[in-house]
Amino acid sequence: VQLVESGGGLVQPGGSLRLSCAASGFTFSSYDMSWYRQFPGKGRELVAVIISSGDSTWYADAVKGRFTISRDNAKNTVYLQMNTLNADDTAVYYCHRVGSAYWGQGTQVTVSS
Repeated sequence: VQLVESGGGLVQPGGSLRLSCAASGFTFSSYDMSWYRQFPGKGRELVAVIISSGDSTWYADAVKGRFTISRDNAKNTVYLQMNTLNADDTAVYYCHRVGSAYWGQGTQVTVSS
């Protein structure tokens, strides 16, 4: 199993980024997927979840209305569209297969002017 995140970087407050997580080594379309983030010196917090079919999603209150999780089962990829970013969103973002020990390596998102 491999999860590879991409799309992080430096963005100004109010800006947008789209994270991608390319999955391999398992039947992607059979698993719920999620995004977590980790602030410096703190544990990981759940940001968003999408079920295997893509028909249902869940968001943390802190990102609701600004972030959108989606997936393309034909491409074995899950996305996190992040809009109206602010400094409090600065963190390392991780892709995770729900209910498993499988994590990506993380991608840094920094929101700063």
